[in-house]
Amino acid sequence: MERNTIIAILLSAVVLIASMVLEFTVFLPKQQAAAEKQRIEQEIQQQKQAEVAKSVDESISTYSSGDTTVVEEYIPEQQYTIKTDKVEAVFTNRGGDLISYTLLDHIDKDTGKGVQMVDNVTDTNRAFALAFGDSNSLIVNEVFNVKQENENTIVFTRDFEVKDYLGIPHRITLLKRYEFQPNEYVFKLGIGIKTYDKNGLNINDAAYTIRTSPQIGPHYDKKNRYEVRQYLAYADKKRVNKGLSDKEYNKPYEWAGVGGKYFGILVKPEDPSKMTANVRTSTKSESDYMNSQAFLSRSPIEGGSLATVQDVYYVYIGPRSESELNKYSKADSNTWGLSNAKFNQALQTSGFFTFIEIPLKWGLEMIQKLVKNWGVSIIILTIILRLLLFPLSRKSAMGTLKMQQLQPRMKEIQEKYKDNKAKLSEETSKLYKEAGYNPVSGCLPMILQMFILIALYNVFNNYFEFRGATFVKGWIDDLSVGDSVFSWEKNIPLISTFTQNHLRILPIIYLVSQLFNGKITQFGSGASQSKGQMVFMMYGLPVIFFFLFYNVPSGLLLYWTASNIFQIGQQLVINATMKKKRLEIEKNTPAVNKNVLKFKGGKKKTR
Repeated sequence: MERNTIIAILLSAVVLIASMVLEFTVFLPKQQAAAEKQRIEQEIQQQKQAEVAKSVDESISTYSSGDTTVVEEYIPEQQYTIKTDKVEAVFTNRGGDLISYTLLDHIDKDTGKGVQMVDNVTDTNRAFALAFGDSNSLIVNEVFNVKQENENTIVFTRDFEVKDYLGIPHRITLLKRYEFQPNEYVFKLGIGIKTYDKNGLNINDAAYTIRTSPQIGPHYDKKNRYEVRQYLAYADKKRVNKGLSDKEYNKPYEWAGVGGKYFGILVKPEDPSKMTANVRTSTKSESDYMNSQAFLSRSPIEGGSLATVQDVYYVYIGPRSESELNKYSKADSNTWGLSNAKFNQALQTSGFFTFIEIPLKWGLEMIQKLVKNWGVSIIILTIILRLLLFPLSRKSAMGTLKMQQLQPRMKEIQEKYKDNKAKLSEETSKLYKEAGYNPVSGCLPMILQMFILIALYNVFNNYFEFRGATFVKGWIDDLSVGDSVFSWEKNIPLISTFTQNHLRILPIIYLVSQLFNGKITQFGSGASQSKGQMVFMMYGLPVIFFFLFYNVPSGLLLYWTASNIFQIGQQLVINATMKKKRLEIEKNTPAVNKNVLKFKGGKKKTR
């Protein structure tokens, strides 16, 4: 056997043995550990479900004797409060519903109190009210028995007679159980239903429907285009983020709810397969204040046997904050042991440009840790981005200068081959190659800056941490809204509509910086635009932007203003470089002999 063959066999054997050693000592133990972890998590989940089922059954038994006669007794209507370090929830035993839900860590500047997430409540529309049947059914409005299991758990129970499609009444017991935990924006809602015959529960293809709060805070002004109300869901493995309207959605979902710019309500069924795919959203209200509400229906409870049904929902009511929503991606980050809940899909993003947002947010947060001021962080991040983009901006400007040099020859080629497009393209490419000019290189900086601008617009317009963040006290006290140095109450026609009764300085600074920036950019470009175009670009657009951006969040406008001011400095450097380059070009360009003329025949003649 040849020596090389023996060596090859030995090497193969070594590789095979090494791979087996790695398989049994490294990879297999990891796989076994992962499988064991998954098994333990499944057992814990099954144990939790069994505990919930037992709790529901025991709670129902506490209030129900089990006979078929429903005894109506007088129960006074009362309110009950559960308060944790994060929220204060107020319940009524009429329906077992929420009538107030205050976020204690987040202040509503209009009221000076915590943000109210259960708003616009009426006698017939409360938060997490239940209706037997589909979303068009009336809510349960009877007074329930109440048992407060501990300071963080409350249970509502009552017997009902529900009529089927033939009008025959069937007895059921309904239970609603709310459980809270410290340091959590998520609470657990349990719905228990016990039937006493084999009829099941099916009204209009649904057992029951629960609803979110009629409206969420802070107060929603439809005229403020920088505030929103949206239908939010993670449905069909896709993020859903739609402007809220009166509509029905029909896609299987993992969670669904409603959101404003900075806060939201998300409802996650523990077992989504029990839910119908239908979710209805509504803006209809009994008052002048529109609703922003979602209705989620549970699939029918099939007949054929006696049943005690227990459904569990995890309800997030809190900020649309990355740090809070990401807690439910890992089981060890939250008290409920939720993992991969996809709540972070409720974050506002710029879609395709999200991959740019991630490093921008990271950079912003790192700067904030050092300077402890979000406004200063915005300015520093703007300067860093401008420095990083400066080589591209300079290259783009040099490309513009190169293009200006080529214009005379370009015109000759265009005139010569105006009737032959293929030849025109060929000669143009040849000219670019000869001059060492790539027309695409001039576009790339503009495209990159546009991508970054879109990503930054979303970050600075929706970033939760800017809410209530002060830049300069007394001027910019909240980066999530426009700055204000003076305000008035009396409405002035046209002016109040435009200014929202606030005198703002930052938009004026932005306008001045934009005008000056446009002036020096035009000066340095040497562009051959018409006078009308130049006037519009230098003065018209900045004025239009001033009116469009007068009420934008000050964090966003601070970025644009800082970017303009720093860009002015960069443009002055670029202008000086271009001026120097033009002088070099003029110096190296041969002088034209004015006595040399061209005749129509193309021949040259010297006088």
